[in-house]
Amino acid sequence: MSTFIEILKDHWQYRQQIFKLSISDLKKTYRGAALGWAWAIIKPAVTIFVYWFAFEIGLRAGKDVNGFPFFLWLIAGLIPWFYMNNMITSGTDSIRKYSYLVTKMKFPISTIPTFVSISKFIVHILLITITIGIFVLMGRMPTIYMLQLPFYMLLNLIFFTVFSLLSGLLASMSKDFANLVKSFVTAIFWLSGIVWNINTISIPWLKSFLMINPVTFLVEGYRNCFIHQTWFWEQPKRLMYFAVITLVMLILAVWTYKRLRKEIPDVLN
Repeated sequence: MSTFIEILKDHWQYRQQIFKLSISDLKKTYRGAALGWAWAIIKPAVTIFVYWFAFEIGLRAGKDVNGFPFFLWLIAGLIPWFYMNNMITSGTDSIRKYSYLVTKMKFPISTIPTFVSISKFIVHILLITITIGIFVLMGRMPTIYMLQLPFYMLLNLIFFTVFSLLSGLLASMSKDFANLVKSFVTAIFWLSGIVWNINTISIPWLKSFLMINPVTFLVEGYRNCFIHQTWFWEQPKRLMYFAVITLVMLILAVWTYKRLRKEIPDVLN
């Protein structure tokens, strides 16, 4: 508990630096490119088009969901995944990427994944805003269920910030761990119901097992706001599983931080 309180104090004490570094990280991401910030929209747009074309035109598997076109259902799940994917990869590499903050400036290690997460989340907010605009342009006006969208976005931010703290600490000690995490990205994508409807699974135990996946929970949560029109309290077990997994991961992250924080600067030197 003392280590957790210390982490919170570091975040509060360095809150201004965290915000400034998040903006700096965001600028670095698109610096040097001719189109600059436009890539924050172009890259996701190309990915969405490829999956839409493959499923609806190529495989002819793109069916309407709850009366919504497959395209809208698809972007409602892919948009949160872009942030998740960035955090799985960039979050894991965050401490190594900003090793100079640890070795030369004695910056609190625990805050590094946080400002990286905020940087990626700013782009996520932009993409969510564009998504809402697309729904409106296609005649799907926001409903009262959209009020819970900030809740799911906050859960997304918290979960993957904690994840990046844990994975970033371990990856700073071993590059093999970073490579292991990245090797699972594709598997997580295809097993989480991002581009296929997990609600069509007819085997109850398998569907329940897949729903334990935090990525699935979050993706379905976003779709509850846009497509399914379901309140989060109507699925208490899913929320409970997600909360338990997040809490366990937080405990592991704090314990790992306590054990490794003194060794990491020497390893990164």
